Amino acid sequence: MGGEGFGHLSNPVTFAALEGPVGRFFLGRDLPDNTEGIARLMVEAQRAFHAFGRSGPVQYALSAIDIALWDLCAQEAGKPLWQLLGAPRREIDVYASLVSYGNAPEQVSAHALRAYEQGFRTIKLHETAYQAIAAARRALPADAKLMVDVNCPWTVEEACRHARELRELELAWLEEPVWPPDDSAGLAVVKACGTPVAAGENAEGIEGFRQLFAAGAVSVAQPSVAKIGGISAALEVYRIARRYRVKVVPHCFYYGAALMATAHLVATLPEDVALEVPYLQWPEPLYAELDFQPRLRLTDTPGLGFRPGEDILRRYRIAHCTLSSEIPSC
Repeated sequence: MGGEGFGHLSNPVTFAALEGPVGRFFLGRDLPDNTEGIARLMVEAQRAFHAFGRSGPVQYALSAIDIALWDLCAQEAGKPLWQLLGAPRREIDVYASLVSYGNAPEQVSAHALRAYEQGFRTIKLHETAYQAIAAARRALPADAKLMVDVNCPWTVEEACRHARELRELELAWLEEPVWPPDDSAGLAVVKACGTPVAAGENAEGIEGFRQLFAAGAVSVAQPSVAKIGGISAALEVYRIARRYRVKVVPHCFYYGAALMATAHLVATLPEDVALEVPYLQWPEPLYAELDFQPRLRLTDTPGLGFRPGEDILRRYRIAHCTLSSEIPSC
């Protein structure tokens, strides 16, 4: 097995795992010729690296490999990934995921309204203060759907207090309200306080989602294709979620292969599930897919359906690594 690829170097430890044990595990193997073969290979890899944990940089590296394998499989089949996945649609809604504005009510409401005026009808905040969240809700028209990701800051007791306070704002969900993020029992307590709870971005693999579902901990499950183990693991989480009748809305604050993989996966989910995209303004978009609009039409290009230009890769390259079965040269 060999080839080339690119990614966003946001986590140097993941890059080290790819250029080290994870990458070498896959070298010299035959490329799986179907999706069942990918799934079997990834189960073998998960077992080989289980001592590194079901979450963290090694798991992220395995996720990258899995996404690449699905991309290659779709290319070999001459199909876009959404078609290989059996998706019933190629057009999906997109929701705007705002950055944090430091709980400043005026800034939060202004940026939320700007996103709405650009056509986004579903908007996610990253604020923790009631005043900031309420300011956005007041600024937005009634047809706007609003949710908030607080990034695991509270104890269960604190989260319950906030969840009760936020009930009147009728949020679509309150995301990752407790620390630690995989506290299934605590999340279930918060969920009972009246505001829907979303979580799963930081779940410990497929087994972590089994625990969330068994505890009745989430209203919305949020597997992240770049963290959970790639497309193979995400599909398994979707199957388990259907058995528990839990809605899935994938987490996706990404910009490259993980973004496009999530877009294709969203096309397999019900019509009311939208793709999360970072609501950012780029001084120079790295590629056309980063020009986000409220609706996305997936292409017919085989595989993930995009590749940055060579000039872009050369200009913005941070690190490069060539792997062999012997010694990595970086």
